[in-house]
Amino acid sequence: MKQFKGRVIAPGNVTAEAVVTKQGFNTLASLQMALQFNDKQVKCGDQNNNELSGKPLINKALCLPQTIGSTTGGLVLYCACAMERNPACMLFSNHIDSLAAAGAILADVWVENVSMPVIDCLGDEFLEYVKDGMKITVKDDGVVEVE
Repeated sequence: MKQFKGRVIAPGNVTAEAVVTKQGFNTLASLQMALQFNDKQVKCGDQNNNELSGKPLINKALCLPQTIGSTTGGLVLYCACAMERNPACMLFSNHIDSLAAAGAILADVWVENVSMPVIDCLGDEFLEYVKDGMKITVKDDGVVEVE
């Protein structure tokens, strides 16, 4: 097991299986089809992300460098949480962008009974170490354990 420490954007404790991308995560392209057409597995719809395309994202520890794409990204994250179609957590190796942060924070404040911890600044070593299927445990203080 290896531990990483990051900055807490949205607090919470969770354990989930990792899905990993080293590409930017296009929030709208990845989640739109699942939200619009009620895909309960929330398969990634971004055909430009060959690491995630078609993979289920719901209840997974989404490990990524940063989000990219549309200015609707924050709203998409908020809606995914409101519809209970969100990843278990989002773990950024880089600094989170303001749009993704806004969506995560609004979901944390406004959506009852749904938690999506978000941690950023975990570093390049985190993204190099973690692989699909690894067990990830996120703690309130920003500690991320990878097994």
